[in-house]
Amino acid sequence: MVIQLFPGMDAASNILNALKEDGEAILRGGVYLSSPFKLPSSSHLVIEKDATLKFIPDFSLYKPVYTRWEGVGCWCMHPCLFVDESESVVIEGEGVIDGSGELWWKTCLEKREKHRSPESELELLYASLNPDYKSQPGGGGGREFQFLRPPLLQIHKSRDVRISGVTFINSPFWTLHPLFSEHIVIDGITIKNPYDAPNTDGIDIESSSFVSVSSSLIDVGDDGIAIKSGSGESGRRDNVPSKHIQIKGCAVKAAHGGAVIGSETAAEIADILVEDCSFDGTDRGVRIKTRRGRGGYIHDIVFRNLRMRDNLCPFVINMYYRCGTDDDSLFSLEPQIVDESTPVIHSITIDNCVATGSRASCGMAVGLPEMPIKNTVIKSSLFSIASDNLEPVDKSDMYRGLPPVSSRGLRLRNIEVHIEGTEIACDGERIIKEEGVILE
Repeated sequence: MVIQLFPGMDAASNILNALKEDGEAILRGGVYLSSPFKLPSSSHLVIEKDATLKFIPDFSLYKPVYTRWEGVGCWCMHPCLFVDESESVVIEGEGVIDGSGELWWKTCLEKREKHRSPESELELLYASLNPDYKSQPGGGGGREFQFLRPPLLQIHKSRDVRISGVTFINSPFWTLHPLFSEHIVIDGITIKNPYDAPNTDGIDIESSSFVSVSSSLIDVGDDGIAIKSGSGESGRRDNVPSKHIQIKGCAVKAAHGGAVIGSETAAEIADILVEDCSFDGTDRGVRIKTRRGRGGYIHDIVFRNLRMRDNLCPFVINMYYRCGTDDDSLFSLEPQIVDESTPVIHSITIDNCVATGSRASCGMAVGLPEMPIKNTVIKSSLFSIASDNLEPVDKSDMYRGLPPVSSRGLRLRNIEVHIEGTEIACDGERIIKEEGVILE
């Protein structure tokens, strides 16, 4: 059914009425202002070219729902567009879904500057719903003041969902978030958020399996395409992995990372293929980030046929990731007790990846002394440093506790790695071998 457009009307009810009547809602020409809403099973939402579904930035409309926020089960704001416990859902077209993120970003940044605890009526509401929020791990999005912004599209406990062709812009928080879901197809979409818009990741695949992302363009203010599996005790208790995921033929620009694992890694992340993608101008290209306390079992990850240009650092495995905590004990260089909160990483392959114009370093792979990275292979690849506009080496990734280095080569620490047919082009030391390195 084609939806009629009337000035000042909330489009959500019309869309839901059309879906209830014949399972299809078509937005054609114009801007459709909408409050947040939930798509039921067997929905077919079409946003045609020259049509925009634009969400109203009135915080009071986004009522509490229990889902995950930065990897932790909690009460948070209702996603703009929510696919919840549904199946056989299609969202497609050449139109736009606009999250009206400007007010959300401005408010978040002001709260970061002014205070670090709940103050407004809205924040105090979420603090009361989440009484243990102070002990929940954070990822830098603002859990400490409980302004728990909504994702633009969350697919929650659902299956057989296809997203194709649509452009997503101005997300309040993470943009497209499959969570506890399976058999998800994302093809030919575009995601654009300003680089300085806080925590506006492109695609965050979390505790989900059998997911494919193809032929898509991501240009955002945080990580481009990320794979996660929950955080802290909540994530370990759920223990739902992210597995059987393919990312092919995608382009990521400007983001903090192109293809990213973590930093929420509480459960297993395995059987991941990232292939035939380009990461141009991203801070990092391939990025695996975690730390003590995050837990999880990361293995059998393949990055193949990637082209990376003008990054800070093209290749990162960082088990000293700093964001979201002030606890210095997590970043000790001395071996710590191994328990369920200790992350494990093994069987990572970098194959036929070419990076040129890197401004900070050619790469870093740093494991923990009590849990070195095992069975890493880097082959048939090239990593090279830019000739100008260089940045400090410590901008390679967001880490804490590691000693400074001056060389822009490949930094290795607490890792077992096999390197073959690979050129590291930089002045000075090409491979920086620190403690705990087994290099073949």
